[in-house]
Amino acid sequence: MTRTEIESQLNRDRAWLIETYAMLPADQLTTGVTPSEHDTATLWSPKDHLAHLSGIEHNFVRMIRKHVDGDPNPVGLRTNADGTPRTMEQIMTTVHEMTESWVVQHRAKPLPDIIALGQRARAETLALLADLTDGQLAEKLPGAPWADGTIGGVIATNAVHGRMHWQWVKDGMATKGINPPR
Repeated sequence: MTRTEIESQLNRDRAWLIETYAMLPADQLTTGVTPSEHDTATLWSPKDHLAHLSGIEHNFVRMIRKHVDGDPNPVGLRTNADGTPRTMEQIMTTVHEMTESWVVQHRAKPLPDIIALGQRARAETLALLADLTDGQLAEKLPGAPWADGTIGGVIATNAVHGRMHWQWVKDGMATKGINPPR
């Protein structure tokens, strides 16, 4: 993807995401609809999913900046601190713990504050995008399993990530007999 395509997709999908979640009535926004992948006894609400997206976007920026600064293991998921490889189960346990912690940290915040988290994360992403050269956008991000593994692909993933979570939210709402506006 080109820089223009990435930024267009990020902006278009961010506007769609905000409009979609803002249409939910307050009671639907905070109703648990999907089991947490860290603790299946805990249900994530649509607002939790929205908060999660900003945490992941912030982490992607951090990983890319680490790579640009010369870190040979910027994603840091596939190996332990001592360099030994992690199993996929270990990787996913770490990811789920991290995302659950982020969501719990922000769970009590009202929707405008959750939207502001996303605005800050997107601002970081757009600033990073402006700082990178076209060559850097085409570089592989070592250890990145997202999109095509390039820096540009990882950045663009932030756009489709929101739509993926919205589908999970809609599916979860349907199991509870809730009809979302979209």
